[in-house]
Amino acid sequence: MDKSSWKNAIRWVFVGAFLSAGVAHFLVTDVFVSIVPSYLPAQRKLVLISGVFEILGGFGLVIPSLRRWAGFGLIVLLIAVFPANIQMALSPEPFVEKGIPLWALYFRLPMQFVFMLGVWWCSQTERTV
Repeated sequence: MDKSSWKNAIRWVFVGAFLSAGVAHFLVTDVFVSIVPSYLPAQRKLVLISGVFEILGGFGLVIPSLRRWAGFGLIVLLIAVFPANIQMALSPEPFVEKGIPLWALYFRLPMQFVFMLGVWWCSQTERTV
């Protein structure tokens, strides 16, 4: 598989992940609200807004003319929701009780940076010489 094929395959993985996560924000809203740090206001609205942006970003990765902006927006979104990932790691009990391994809650933190890098890479247009 050449570089372009890899990039396209990874892009579709991200499209599926962001669309699925975005829809999940509307199907199991309370689960997402439970990981929003308590110091943030309007937690339910924040969850729904982030779900909308995940869906928009996922679709944006599919459309070549929007791909770069979608990548930028998704990276900003990943940064914006990072406090929720920290919250899960700092207060893991409810998630561990539901069967999520503690290591996964910690592993998720550095993986967000890998996701950001992956989104950036797959949202860049191939340049021809």
